[in-house]
Amino acid sequence: MPSESTQQAQPGSSLGNNIDGSLNILTASAVVHVNYDLSHPPAVPSSSSNASWTRFVCISDTHTRTFPVPPGDVLLHAGDLTHTGLFREFRTTVEWLRGLPHATKIVIAGNHDLSLDQHDNWYDRNFLGWHRNKEDLEPILELLTGTESKEAGLVYLQDEKYQFQAKPGGKTWSVYGSPWSPEFCNWGFNYDRGREADRHVKAIPQVDILLTHGPPAGILDQTTNGTSVGCESLTARLPFIRPLLHVFGHIHEAHGAVTRNWDNHNKVRRDDDDGSQRELLSENVGRTGTVHVNAANWPAGRRTRVPGGQGYVSFGTGPFQPVIVDIME
Repeated sequence: MPSESTQQAQPGSSLGNNIDGSLNILTASAVVHVNYDLSHPPAVPSSSSNASWTRFVCISDTHTRTFPVPPGDVLLHAGDLTHTGLFREFRTTVEWLRGLPHATKIVIAGNHDLSLDQHDNWYDRNFLGWHRNKEDLEPILELLTGTESKEAGLVYLQDEKYQFQAKPGGKTWSVYGSPWSPEFCNWGFNYDRGREADRHVKAIPQVDILLTHGPPAGILDQTTNGTSVGCESLTARLPFIRPLLHVFGHIHEAHGAVTRNWDNHNKVRRDDDDGSQRELLSENVGRTGTVHVNAANWPAGRRTRVPGGQGYVSFGTGPFQPVIVDIME
Protein backbone atom coordinates (compact mmCIF):
# COMPACT_ATOMS: atom_id res chain seq x y z
CA MET A 1 0.00 0.00 0.00
CA PRO A 2 1.16 3.60 -0.52
CA SER A 3 2.53 5.61 2.33
CA GLU A 4 0.61 8.54 3.72
CA SER A 5 0.32 11.55 1.43
CA THR A 6 3.41 13.68 1.49
CA GLN A 7 1.77 16.84 0.21
CA GLN A 8 -1.82 17.80 -0.47
CA ALA A 9 -3.20 20.93 -2.03
CA GLN A 10 -6.54 22.57 -2.43
CA PRO A 11 -7.13 26.22 -3.31
CA GLY A 12 -6.06 28.47 -0.50
CA SER A 13 -3.05 26.37 0.48
CA SER A 14 0.53 26.67 -0.74
CA LEU A 15 3.13 23.95 -0.49
CA GLY A 16 6.70 24.09 -1.70
CA ASN A 17 8.81 27.10 -2.57
CA ASN A 18 7.54 29.52 -5.18
CA ILE A 19 7.94 33.24 -5.68
CA ASP A 20 4.42 34.04 -6.87
CA GLY A 21 2.64 31.80 -4.37
CA SER A 22 0.89 29.74 -7.05
CA LEU A 23 2.80 26.51 -6.43
CA ASN A 24 0.86 23.93 -4.51
CA ILE A 25 2.96 20.75 -4.78
CA LEU A 26 6.60 20.24 -5.62
CA THR A 27 8.18 16.80 -6.04
CA ALA A 28 11.46 15.65 -7.55
CA SER A 29 9.90 15.37 -11.01
CA ALA A 30 6.62 17.29 -10.92
CA VAL A 31 5.28 20.78 -10.21
CA VAL A 32 1.55 21.00 -9.52
CA HIS A 33 -0.52 24.19 -9.57
CA VAL A 34 -4.01 24.19 -8.10
CA ASN A 35 -4.12 27.71 -6.69
CA TYR A 36 -2.98 30.21 -9.35
CA ASP A 37 -4.16 33.23 -11.32
CA LEU A 38 -6.15 31.77 -14.22
CA SER A 39 -5.57 34.92 -16.31
CA HIS A 40 -1.80 34.64 -15.80
CA PRO A 41 -0.88 30.94 -15.44
CA PRO A 42 2.52 30.12 -13.90
CA ALA A 43 5.42 29.58 -16.26
CA VAL A 44 6.61 26.11 -17.18
CA PRO A 45 9.90 25.23 -15.41
CA SER A 46 12.93 26.04 -17.51
CA SER A 47 14.22 23.18 -19.63
CA SER A 48 17.91 22.38 -19.88
CA SER A 49 20.17 19.84 -21.55
CA ASN A 50 19.43 17.50 -18.65
CA ALA A 51 15.71 18.09 -18.20
CA SER A 52 12.72 18.89 -20.38
CA TRP A 53 9.24 19.54 -19.03
CA THR A 54 5.78 18.68 -20.36
CA ARG A 55 2.74 20.63 -19.20
CA PHE A 56 -0.45 18.65 -18.58
CA VAL A 57 -3.68 20.58 -17.98
CA CYS A 58 -6.32 18.54 -16.16
CA ILE A 59 -10.10 19.02 -16.34
CA SER A 60 -13.13 16.84 -15.62
CA ASP A 61 -16.90 16.89 -15.09
CA THR A 62 -17.46 19.76 -17.49
CA HIS A 63 -21.04 18.62 -18.26
CA THR A 64 -21.37 20.58 -21.53
CA ARG A 65 -20.08 23.79 -19.93
CA THR A 66 -17.25 25.82 -21.43
CA PHE A 67 -14.78 28.03 -19.55
CA PRO A 68 -11.20 29.35 -19.80
CA VAL A 69 -8.50 26.68 -19.82
CA PRO A 70 -4.79 27.56 -19.56
CA PRO A 71 -2.56 26.47 -22.45
CA GLY A 72 -0.24 23.51 -22.21
CA ASP A 73 1.19 20.60 -24.15
CA VAL A 74 -1.47 18.03 -23.22
CA LEU A 75 -5.09 18.38 -22.10
CA LEU A 76 -6.50 15.54 -19.98
CA HIS A 77 -10.28 15.30 -19.53
CA ALA A 78 -11.44 12.70 -16.98
CA GLY A 79 -15.03 12.28 -18.13
CA ASP A 80 -18.57 13.56 -17.76
CA LEU A 81 -18.33 15.46 -21.00
CA THR A 82 -22.11 15.93 -21.00
CA HIS A 83 -25.20 16.04 -18.79
CA THR A 84 -26.81 12.83 -20.06
CA GLY A 85 -25.04 11.88 -23.29
CA LEU A 86 -27.21 13.65 -25.87
CA PHE A 87 -25.70 14.29 -29.30
CA ARG A 88 -26.16 18.05 -29.01
CA GLU A 89 -24.33 18.01 -25.67
CA PHE A 90 -21.41 16.11 -27.15
CA ARG A 91 -21.31 18.55 -30.07
CA THR A 92 -21.01 21.54 -27.73
CA THR A 93 -18.24 19.91 -25.70
CA VAL A 94 -16.27 18.52 -28.64
CA GLU A 95 -16.36 21.80 -30.58
CA TRP A 96 -15.04 23.55 -27.47
CA LEU A 97 -12.29 20.97 -26.96
CA ARG A 98 -11.22 21.13 -30.60
CA GLY A 99 -10.73 24.87 -30.25
CA LEU A 100 -8.40 24.64 -27.25
CA PRO A 101 -4.69 25.22 -27.98
CA HIS A 102 -3.27 21.95 -26.60
CA ALA A 103 -1.67 19.89 -29.36
CA THR A 104 -2.83 16.66 -27.70
CA LYS A 105 -6.22 16.35 -26.01
CA ILE A 106 -7.02 13.02 -24.36
CA VAL A 107 -10.56 12.44 -23.12
CA ILE A 108 -12.63 9.67 -21.57
CA ALA A 109 -16.31 9.31 -20.77
CA GLY A 110 -17.93 9.30 -17.34
CA ASN A 111 -21.13 8.05 -15.77
CA HIS A 112 -23.16 10.93 -17.25
CA ASP A 113 -22.11 10.14 -20.84
CA LEU A 114 -24.84 7.55 -21.03
CA SER A 115 -25.05 6.87 -24.75
CA LEU A 116 -21.41 5.79 -24.90
CA ASP A 117 -22.01 2.90 -22.50
CA GLN A 118 -22.74 0.02 -24.84
CA HIS A 119 -21.53 -2.85 -22.66
CA ASP A 120 -24.15 -5.60 -22.47
CA ASN A 121 -26.49 -3.26 -24.39
CA TRP A 122 -26.68 -1.12 -21.25
CA TYR A 123 -27.82 2.06 -23.02
CA ASP A 124 -30.41 0.25 -25.13
CA ARG A 125 -31.89 -1.23 -21.95
CA ASN A 126 -31.81 1.95 -19.87
CA PHE A 127 -32.11 5.02 -22.11
CA LEU A 128 -35.78 5.64 -21.28
CA GLY A 129 -34.74 6.60 -17.78
CA TRP A 130 -33.21 9.79 -19.21
CA HIS A 131 -34.10 10.18 -22.90
CA ARG A 132 -37.38 10.30 -24.78
CA ASN A 133 -35.68 8.91 -27.89
CA LYS A 134 -32.62 6.72 -28.12
CA GLU A 135 -29.45 8.51 -29.20
CA ASP A 136 -27.60 7.18 -32.25
CA LEU A 137 -24.09 6.15 -31.24
CA GLU A 138 -22.48 6.50 -34.68
CA PRO A 139 -22.63 10.32 -35.02
CA ILE A 140 -21.46 10.70 -31.43
CA LEU A 141 -18.42 8.53 -32.11
CA GLU A 142 -17.82 10.49 -35.31
CA LEU A 143 -17.69 13.67 -33.25
CA LEU A 144 -15.18 12.15 -30.86
CA THR A 145 -13.01 10.14 -33.25
CA GLY A 146 -13.64 11.51 -36.74
CA THR A 147 -11.31 13.46 -39.02
CA GLU A 148 -12.00 16.88 -37.50
CA SER A 149 -11.22 15.68 -34.00
CA LYS A 150 -8.10 13.84 -35.13
CA GLU A 151 -6.84 16.97 -36.88
CA ALA A 152 -7.44 18.89 -33.63
CA GLY A 153 -5.39 16.35 -31.66
CA LEU A 154 -8.41 14.90 -29.84
CA VAL A 155 -8.06 11.29 -28.68
CA TYR A 156 -11.00 9.42 -27.11
CA LEU A 157 -10.09 6.42 -24.96
CA GLN A 158 -12.40 3.77 -23.57
CA ASP A 159 -10.63 1.01 -21.67
CA GLU A 160 -7.53 1.33 -23.83
CA LYS A 161 -3.91 2.38 -23.83
CA TYR A 162 -2.46 5.11 -26.03
CA GLN A 163 1.08 6.33 -26.63
CA PHE A 164 2.11 9.76 -27.86
CA GLN A 165 4.86 12.34 -27.96
CA ALA A 166 3.99 15.77 -26.64
CA LYS A 167 6.98 17.27 -28.44
CA PRO A 168 8.94 16.14 -31.50
CA GLY A 169 11.79 13.94 -30.36
CA GLY A 170 10.56 14.02 -26.78
CA LYS A 171 9.50 11.29 -24.40
CA THR A 172 6.93 8.78 -25.58
CA TRP A 173 4.19 8.93 -22.95
CA SER A 174 1.77 6.09 -22.25
CA VAL A 175 -1.76 6.70 -21.00
CA TYR A 176 -4.68 4.43 -20.16
CA GLY A 177 -8.25 5.73 -20.08
CA SER A 178 -11.18 4.12 -18.25
CA PRO A 179 -14.68 5.62 -17.83
CA TRP A 180 -15.76 3.31 -14.98
CA SER A 181 -16.69 4.03 -11.36
CA PRO A 182 -18.49 2.12 -8.58
CA GLU A 183 -22.26 1.71 -8.89
CA PHE A 184 -24.29 4.87 -8.33
CA CYS A 185 -28.03 4.90 -9.07
CA ASN A 186 -27.58 2.87 -12.27
CA TRP A 187 -25.82 5.58 -14.26
CA GLY A 188 -23.47 4.69 -17.10
CA PHE A 189 -20.17 2.84 -16.80
CA ASN A 190 -20.93 1.59 -13.29
CA TYR A 191 -19.60 -1.62 -11.75
CA ASP A 192 -20.39 -3.34 -8.48
CA ARG A 193 -17.74 -3.20 -5.80
CA GLY A 194 -15.80 -6.37 -5.14
CA ARG A 195 -15.13 -8.97 -7.81
CA GLU A 196 -16.68 -7.00 -10.68
CA ALA A 197 -14.56 -3.98 -9.76
CA ASP A 198 -11.50 -6.22 -9.52
CA ARG A 199 -12.11 -7.55 -13.04
CA HIS A 200 -12.20 -4.03 -14.45
CA VAL A 201 -9.17 -2.60 -12.71
CA LYS A 202 -6.89 -5.61 -13.22
CA ALA A 203 -7.06 -4.82 -16.95
CA ILE A 204 -5.26 -1.52 -16.33
CA PRO A 205 -1.61 -1.86 -17.41
CA GLN A 206 1.46 -0.02 -16.15
CA VAL A 207 1.47 3.42 -17.76
CA ASP A 208 2.82 6.92 -17.22
CA ILE A 209 -0.61 8.53 -17.01
CA LEU A 210 -3.79 6.97 -15.67
CA LEU A 211 -7.09 8.60 -16.59
CA THR A 212 -10.16 7.26 -14.75
CA HIS A 213 -13.50 8.88 -14.16
CA GLY A 214 -13.87 7.68 -10.59
CA PRO A 215 -11.32 8.23 -7.82
CA PRO A 216 -9.55 5.52 -5.85
CA ALA A 217 -10.78 4.94 -2.31
CA GLY A 218 -9.21 7.29 0.19
CA ILE A 219 -7.76 9.75 -2.33
CA LEU A 220 -9.73 12.95 -3.02
CA ASP A 221 -12.97 10.96 -2.89
CA GLN A 222 -14.90 12.44 0.03
CA THR A 223 -18.39 13.80 -0.47
CA THR A 224 -19.64 16.87 1.36
CA ASN A 225 -20.73 14.75 4.34
CA GLY A 226 -17.24 13.23 4.62
CA THR A 227 -18.05 9.82 3.13
CA SER A 228 -15.27 8.19 1.12
CA VAL A 229 -16.84 6.79 -2.05
CA GLY A 230 -13.84 5.91 -4.22
CA CYS A 231 -13.03 2.47 -5.57
CA GLU A 232 -11.22 0.12 -3.20
CA SER A 233 -10.14 -2.15 -6.04
CA LEU A 234 -8.50 0.76 -7.86
CA THR A 235 -6.61 1.74 -4.71
CA ALA A 236 -5.36 -1.83 -4.37
CA ARG A 237 -4.19 -1.84 -8.01
CA LEU A 238 -2.26 1.44 -7.85
CA PRO A 239 0.96 0.03 -6.30
CA PHE A 240 1.25 -2.15 -9.42
CA ILE A 241 0.44 0.58 -11.96
CA ARG A 242 2.46 3.36 -10.27
CA PRO A 243 1.60 6.08 -12.79
CA LEU A 244 3.44 9.37 -12.67
CA LEU A 245 0.07 11.11 -12.88
CA HIS A 246 -3.44 9.86 -12.07
CA VAL A 247 -6.30 12.16 -13.09
CA PHE A 248 -9.96 11.59 -12.20
CA GLY A 249 -13.08 13.52 -11.19
CA HIS A 250 -16.64 12.37 -10.40
CA ILE A 251 -16.69 13.68 -6.81
CA HIS A 252 -16.97 17.38 -7.58
CA GLU A 253 -16.46 18.70 -4.07
CA ALA A 254 -13.13 16.84 -3.69
CA HIS A 255 -11.30 18.85 -6.38
CA GLY A 256 -7.61 19.14 -5.57
CA ALA A 257 -4.26 17.37 -5.82
CA VAL A 258 -2.23 15.07 -3.60
CA THR A 259 0.99 13.07 -3.87
CA ARG A 260 1.43 9.54 -2.58
CA ASN A 261 4.78 7.85 -2.07
CA TRP A 262 5.46 4.22 -2.96
CA ASP A 263 7.53 1.74 -1.02
CA ASN A 264 9.84 0.15 -3.57
CA HIS A 265 9.16 -3.23 -1.99
CA ASN A 266 5.38 -2.92 -2.36
CA LYS A 267 3.65 -5.79 -4.08
CA VAL A 268 0.00 -6.05 -5.06
CA ARG A 269 -2.06 -9.21 -4.74
CA ARG A 270 -4.24 -10.17 -7.68
CA ASP A 271 -7.13 -12.60 -7.77
CA ASP A 272 -6.79 -14.74 -10.87
CA ASP A 273 -9.80 -16.01 -12.79
CA ASP A 274 -9.48 -19.42 -11.19
CA GLY A 275 -9.80 -17.90 -7.70
CA SER A 276 -6.10 -18.22 -6.84
CA GLN A 277 -3.96 -15.28 -5.79
CA ARG A 278 -0.50 -14.24 -6.84
CA GLU A 279 1.76 -11.32 -6.06
CA LEU A 280 2.77 -8.83 -8.74
CA LEU A 281 5.78 -6.55 -8.51
CA SER A 282 5.53 -3.37 -10.52
CA GLU A 283 7.95 -2.83 -13.40
CA ASN A 284 7.73 0.83 -12.35
CA VAL A 285 9.41 -0.04 -9.05
CA GLY A 286 11.81 2.88 -9.49
CA ARG A 287 8.96 5.37 -9.28
CA THR A 288 8.75 6.75 -5.80
CA GLY A 289 5.44 8.56 -6.04
CA THR A 290 2.28 9.45 -7.96
CA VAL A 291 0.54 12.80 -8.36
CA HIS A 292 -3.22 12.29 -8.00
CA VAL A 293 -5.54 15.00 -9.31
CA ASN A 294 -9.28 15.31 -8.84
CA ALA A 295 -9.89 17.72 -11.71
CA ALA A 296 -13.69 18.13 -11.39
CA ASN A 297 -14.69 21.60 -12.59
CA TRP A 298 -18.37 21.58 -11.54
CA PRO A 299 -18.53 23.65 -8.31
CA ALA A 300 -19.91 21.67 -5.39
CA GLY A 301 -19.67 21.54 -1.63
CA ARG A 302 -18.50 24.13 0.86
CA ARG A 303 -16.08 25.87 -1.51
CA THR A 304 -18.76 27.05 -3.93
CA ARG A 305 -19.20 30.30 -1.98
CA VAL A 306 -17.06 33.27 -2.93
CA PRO A 307 -14.78 34.22 -0.01
CA GLY A 308 -16.67 36.67 2.16
CA GLY A 309 -19.99 35.04 1.33
CA GLN A 310 -20.89 37.31 -1.59
CA GLY A 311 -22.26 34.93 -4.21
CA TYR A 312 -20.92 31.74 -5.76
CA VAL A 313 -17.83 30.91 -7.78
CA SER A 314 -18.21 30.61 -11.54
CA PHE A 315 -17.96 27.26 -13.28
CA GLY A 316 -14.38 26.07 -13.75
CA THR A 317 -12.84 28.93 -11.78
CA GLY A 318 -11.39 29.53 -8.32
CA PRO A 319 -11.45 26.33 -6.24
CA PHE A 320 -12.62 24.38 -9.31
CA GLN A 321 -10.29 25.66 -12.01
CA PRO A 322 -8.12 23.39 -14.18
CA VAL A 323 -5.14 21.81 -12.43
CA ILE A 324 -1.73 22.27 -14.05
CA VAL A 325 0.87 19.52 -13.72
CA ASP A 326 4.37 20.00 -15.13
CA ILE A 327 6.32 16.74 -15.33
CA MET A 328 10.00 16.32 -16.10
CA GLU A 329 10.62 14.02 -19.04
